[in-house]
Amino acid sequence: MVDRPRSGERALLVRIGLGSPVVPAELAEFEALARSAGAIPVGSVTGSRSRPDPRYFVGSGKAEELKTRATEWGADLILIDHGLSPSQERNLEKLTERRVLDRSGLILDIFAQRARSHEGKLQVELAQLKHLSTRLVRGWTHLERQKGGIGLRGPGETQLETDRRLINNRIRTLNRRLERLALQRATGRQTRAQVPVPSAALVGYTNAGKSTLFNVLTGAASYVADQLFATLDPTVRRLKLPHAPEIVLADTVGFIRELPHELVAAFRSTLLEAREADLHLHVIDAADPERSERIEQVNEVLRSIGADHVPQLEIYNKVDLLGEEPRLERDEEGAIKRIWLSAAGGAGLGLLREALAERFGARLARVVLRLEPRHGRARAELFRRAAVLDERVTEGGGWELTVELAERDLTELCRREGLPLPEPTSDAPCLAGGGFLQSRPAAAPSL
Repeated sequence: MVDRPRSGERALLVRIGLGSPVVPAELAEFEALARSAGAIPVGSVTGSRSRPDPRYFVGSGKAEELKTRATEWGADLILIDHGLSPSQERNLEKLTERRVLDRSGLILDIFAQRARSHEGKLQVELAQLKHLSTRLVRGWTHLERQKGGIGLRGPGETQLETDRRLINNRIRTLNRRLERLALQRATGRQTRAQVPVPSAALVGYTNAGKSTLFNVLTGAASYVADQLFATLDPTVRRLKLPHAPEIVLADTVGFIRELPHELVAAFRSTLLEAREADLHLHVIDAADPERSERIEQVNEVLRSIGADHVPQLEIYNKVDLLGEEPRLERDEEGAIKRIWLSAAGGAGLGLLREALAERFGARLARVVLRLEPRHGRARAELFRRAAVLDERVTEGGGWELTVELAERDLTELCRREGLPLPEPTSDAPCLAGGGFLQSRPAAAPSL
């Protein structure tokens, strides 16, 4: 057994079609993954098999070809676009005398590079350790194996057991920390639930344009690049809609085919933001010839985290690459189902804003409420909802509030707090004072 080779940047890419020829689009995606990790692809090897080879996955003949090609092209790393068992990975490393990394290991490496938040780093480390824990045995030959006889008992097996124990201890520590963070997230969701602000989450295949769309809608500055998994940590911003209450918009991590199970499990608490959303904006690359498969792969991940019950609005992005005009499509019941737009060019963004306003439906009313001292609870509720634009204390110790709130929420509040039922409009706001409703133009909020 040779020492495990060190990682390098020059990579040989391998893709095997199991039961069918290799799809060029899948090989191109794997090359994009390799470049996203910082590798320099020097060539690719493809082939077809009816089933994986138990020893090398690719077969003994193809494994010899990998060794030859890696030598010819100067590759010091072999990337396999499949999931390998620990023994298959070790056998290939021994034969080729080069570092071998499977698809899961490559994606984990990309996530490790992109994680920025404390929680994201913990989640990636947990996924990496779970992946590594199955690949410890006989990984290093500088640790001698135990043998019989005086002076021949090496520390190898003891060291491997120590490594495994240390990894398991670290996994337990990470799980405890992530459980505390998950509890904090749950507390935050309960707090937000007290202020009923609708939420939407951007979901979709990686590199479909989610972060670009998020930035142009909210004015945020999320990192955008033409690479897979350019952003990892979720970002949340408020989004103002025309003639409707503002909503909370979340930009989540992009999905990909064969996403490692370790990552899905580790990021479950983060992906809860998608599960708890009121609406999914499923961003789709309209110019992708494999877009139907991408849609199904995203939906499969959503099913795996229990988020498939959330309604979807399909956003077909990059229509400028197709030479088409922005448009929206409705289903048989008249509800908006799809929107075609270009996030980079800005075409069709108005259609998306109007669709969200229609989806969340409530009409905003700006009204002036005159509250008496006994209406203190109603005043506190309005401030908790962040609905108060201006406040003035009246002579009797009450308050005159300029309020902007959804009509249905304002009506519900007035009923619950014993205020006269308003008929709010932006032109004729209502006053609640002395048991009577009066109308007058809303005062401009003071700054």
